[in-house]
Amino acid sequence: MQCANCTRFVGHHSKPFFMDLDMVRKAIDSLEGYEGNIGLMGGEPTLHPKFPEICDIFKEMIPDKGHRQLWSNGYKWKEYEDKIYDTFCPENIVYNDHSSPAGAHQPLLIAADDIIEDKALMWRLIGSCWIQYRWSASITPKGGFFCEVAAAMDHLFDGPGGYPVEKRWWDKNPEEFVDQVKRHCPMCGAAIPMPRPSSGAASDMVSKSNALRMEKAKAPKYLQGKVNIFDKKITEEDIQKAVKKGWTPWSHRDFKQCTPELCLDENNQLVNINDRKREK
Repeated sequence: MQCANCTRFVGHHSKPFFMDLDMVRKAIDSLEGYEGNIGLMGGEPTLHPKFPEICDIFKEMIPDKGHRQLWSNGYKWKEYEDKIYDTFCPENIVYNDHSSPAGAHQPLLIAADDIIEDKALMWRLIGSCWIQYRWSASITPKGGFFCEVAAAMDHLFDGPGGYPVEKRWWDKNPEEFVDQVKRHCPMCGAAIPMPRPSSGAASDMVSKSNALRMEKAKAPKYLQGKVNIFDKKITEEDIQKAVKKGWTPWSHRDFKQCTPELCLDENNQLVNINDRKREK
């Protein structure tokens, strides 16, 4: 709840939710024929009161352990450690406890529409958004979404929901999900190269239009004053400078931690995280 600029908008939701087990089954069933991995994320999955049962559903409905993934901040890792290792391969776990180094998050609540005056440029950037190449589509109790950030944003701002969760809902070409693109991408800052604040900062960066939406949604962190309004216009020159400085918004830290003890090295091999730190 303390991480700044959380990509799931944790701390901003006035109505947090737990997905019920029937919806978990329905979601996995809808992905029949999908060749990629199927991941469990939050918020924090281990906070779900039926996390062990969800793991059992994953094992039952996704027989290949290598196609299951988990995102966790490690909050209840010790309590569920055996269950986690039984269900997920370590290399398919993203473990981010937001400890040292704190890392950085792309400020997604800085709306592209607020900060880019040249709308042709804005849509050009959105059209090549890194999330489409590196992150995932998402299913919530409100439906299916082409983008996990769009899914979180729909819940945060009480949007109309996603596509019906039915078989092959995900098998769409770009023209078929343009409605969600037009609805969510201008409110998002993912595609805009800009400086990234530390996830250990005290406040989230938010642009004016999203601040108004957060006020209407009674977002807790907004009401607590834990936001800073970003009202600067970003030009193509600013964008080029950010890119030249090595803008890598997909990389929270410069390594991928998988468990409290393990991370992936440059060759995607599991190594002890303490050995990596000593090498650095």
